[in-house]
Amino acid sequence: METTVHLDQPEKHVELFGPADSHLRYLRQALSVRLTPRKEGVRIVGTKENVHRAAAVLDRMQKHLIRHDALTHQALEDLVKGPVPPDSEALAQSRGLVVFSRAKAVKPSTEGQLKYIETLEANDVTFCVGPAGTGKTYLAVAMAVSMLKKKQIRRIILARPAVEAGEKLGFLPGDLQAKVNPYLRPLFDALEDMMDFVQMRKFIELDVIEIIPLAFMRGRTLNESVIICDEAQNTSAKQMLMVLTRLGHGSKMMITGDVTQIDLDAHQTSGMVEAMATLKDIDGIGVIQLKKTDIVRHRLVQNIVQAYKDKQDRELAARKPRGEDSNSERLEQVI
Repeated sequence: METTVHLDQPEKHVELFGPADSHLRYLRQALSVRLTPRKEGVRIVGTKENVHRAAAVLDRMQKHLIRHDALTHQALEDLVKGPVPPDSEALAQSRGLVVFSRAKAVKPSTEGQLKYIETLEANDVTFCVGPAGTGKTYLAVAMAVSMLKKKQIRRIILARPAVEAGEKLGFLPGDLQAKVNPYLRPLFDALEDMMDFVQMRKFIELDVIEIIPLAFMRGRTLNESVIICDEAQNTSAKQMLMVLTRLGHGSKMMITGDVTQIDLDAHQTSGMVEAMATLKDIDGIGVIQLKKTDIVRHRLVQNIVQAYKDKQDRELAARKPRGEDSNSERLEQVI
């Protein structure tokens, strides 16, 4: 059996492999596998059990190097002696997203988030809805950065509709870029967690990473890219169709939103909800709903979300005689 473990920090391969590849030589002897270092990873050949163990050790070595910025021979010996996941599926789950946030591996924290990651991996277009704090945007950005580091894509496009939540864009000071930056700030925040500021700035300057208002996507075809449309509950039907038709060859699209926070005009249908209802049966398009049990922010956030949901349910019940389905009710029919 053989497999390849990708390097999370290719620029630190010397520290990972050891002086003159001494760490790899130790692993070959201790685990009875053949190891071939390459530019972006390490090829492992051996029996299934030994390959599985070596891959797990290399994963732990990389995480140790991220946390401590050094990997001594004694630390390596301790890692080799540590417990090993029981099978390859457990190893795959333990690896998380092969991207690190503040020296910590990004991993799904709940069953819902794990299903979200699996849906992202299995589909070229994924719709994800859920309340605030469930990691919809954060995990999508982590997946995109992971794919970029592994050279599975060439670009990341992060887009949001510039819909005012009770305030008018025109009253903000500055030029157009200054006016839309507040709407894009959450995407910057997530991205800054995944890479250092210098690297992020370089990627943005080279257009490897674009963080743009939704309207700037019109007329483009995006190949070999990950396109993340955040706050998509605030898109109109025409805007959502425009976004979906930007998908090019070798690309993935991740569309996230919270239908309890729609800032569109009253009685206007969310383009995201409409698209999910229309496209849910197409192969290659995934739909997933995260719930309040998937919230990973402060413990009070779950209570706040539940309180507002109860209030919304009461208001919907009072308006029910009008006979018109709300965005939330249409979403329930999709899920």
